Amino acid sequence: MGLELEYLPGQTPIEEDDKQGLLVPTISTRGELDEFEQLNIEQAVQWTLSRRFRQEDILTERFVRDVHKRMFGNVWAWAGEFRKTDTNIGVDKWQIGVELRSLLDDTGYWITNDVYSPDDIALRFKHRIVSIHCFPNGNGRHSRLMVDIIIEQVFKRKHFSWGSDDLCAQGNTRDRYLQAVKAADRGDYTLLSEFARS
Repeated sequence: MGLELEYLPGQTPIEEDDKQGLLVPTISTRGELDEFEQLNIEQAVQWTLSRRFRQEDILTERFVRDVHKRMFGNVWAWAGEFRKTDTNIGVDKWQIGVELRSLLDDTGYWITNDVYSPDDIALRFKHRIVSIHCFPNGNGRHSRLMVDIIIEQVFKRKHFSWGSDDLCAQGNTRDRYLQAVKAADRGDYTLLSEFARS
C-alpha cells in the first residue's frame, strides 16, 4: 500500500520520488505520518533545549541541515538533505545553497548591527528560509524551530508561541498564520509578529 496523503491549503505536497524515502513502511495515512513526525520533532526540540549554541554555530548550513535531520530523520531518509526537484514555491533547486548562505550572512549582519529588533530578525529569517524551501518537506516546522533556537540562544528571549495551537491542523489558527505569512510575502511583518507572540 502506498502513502496517499491529503494536503491542507499552504502545505507542499510530497513528491512521489520523495515518498520512497519513508523509513516507516507501516505508515499509510496522514494521521500516522503526522504522529511519527511529531514524535521525531519532539526529540529534536529536547535536543535543542539540552544544549547551548553560539550564533556562529547556528548561522551555518551544517546547523540548518542538522536541525532538519534531527526533526525528521527517524521518518524520512532524505531528512537534512536539500530538495533535488523544483517545487511550486521556493528557489530553483540549484540556488538553495547560495540563497541559504545569503540568508545566513544577512542574519548575522542584522544581529551584529542591530538592524531590526530580535523578534523581527527571527521572523525575517523564518520567512526567507521558507521562501527558499530548502527541503522536500517540513520547511514550515523547521523554520519555526530554527527561529525559536535563534530567539532563545542568540537573544536570550522566550521562544515564540505561534498562536498557541497546532499549525498543522485545519482551523482558525492555521488560517491566521497563513494570512500573516502572505502579508510577509508583501513585505509587511506586522501580522506575523503579532501571530508569533499570540
